Amino acid sequence: MAEVLVYVDHVDGAVRKPTLELLTLARRIGEPVAVALGAGAENTAAALAEHGAVKVLTHDASEYADYLVVPKVDALQAAYEAVSPSAVLVPSSAEGKEIAARLAVRIGSGIITDAVDLEAGDEGPVATQSVFAASFTTKSRITKGTPVITVKPNSAAVEAAPADGAVEALNVTFSEKATGTKVTGRTPRESTGRPELTEAAIVVSGGRGVNGAENFAIIEALADSLGAAVGASRAAVDAGWYPHTNQVGQTGKSVSPQLYIASGISGAIQHRAGMQTSKTIVAINKDAEAPIFDLVDYGVVGDLFDVVPQLTEEVKARKG
Repeated sequence: MAEVLVYVDHVDGAVRKPTLELLTLARRIGEPVAVALGAGAENTAAALAEHGAVKVLTHDASEYADYLVVPKVDALQAAYEAVSPSAVLVPSSAEGKEIAARLAVRIGSGIITDAVDLEAGDEGPVATQSVFAASFTTKSRITKGTPVITVKPNSAAVEAAPADGAVEALNVTFSEKATGTKVTGRTPRESTGRPELTEAAIVVSGGRGVNGAENFAIIEALADSLGAAVGASRAAVDAGWYPHTNQVGQTGKSVSPQLYIASGISGAIQHRAGMQTSKTIVAINKDAEAPIFDLVDYGVVGDLFDVVPQLTEEVKARKG
């Protein structure tokens, strides 16, 4: 069975959920070979093997932390040349998509970004995408070179499938361009204790109807009762009510949670583009004609300042 390269997103050896989803999808089209780079790379092996990696290629060097994406592209290209895979899968983060695009250019291959599903085909893997602001679903395959595909978080349920996961050192020679852009400083993001927005199973978002930064506390309270991430519409972010890092939409982040709750969000196409692939969508809005209601599975016509606190209390009560 052909081998499939899977680029590992991890933090000091702790593998992030989108990578485990990639391993699940990779097993549909071949045998996953994971590529883990940077500090703690060898510590990823146990989790990767548990989820189907037949091999784990590792390499650590200061270049991965000191410079931007090119050293990682060099390493992934080295893995590609060593393995000759049938496909390369990368998580659809901002960095992941840049790594995938640079690799595709180097190896002369086509690329598909933001896939939401993956299946085996007679002429190579077939990727499902949600396109044109999620108005259409397309199925595509790459016709030139080795397919390079990035997959959106929450696109597949993580399934354990124990494999050997033998750790092998990857031989990497960095190119001259690897040190072209240096990282000069890092500022840790203040932790909220909430899950990462793009990876969260539940997202609670607030929009223009929240009517002020101080009122986002009720959105946060509902999110915390559900163990959810907090999102915001572009209108709320532009007004300075919530950080841009939490913006959901075409010019923000795309999310595909199991449950998306939109509070005080009208449902403009710009916002819909970032959340329309959510599995279940609930909207709370006092305007019964708001476009968001055309999209939802469940809608509540009412004042969010009345509905959201009641919902929060009900969730807390049911949790005991």
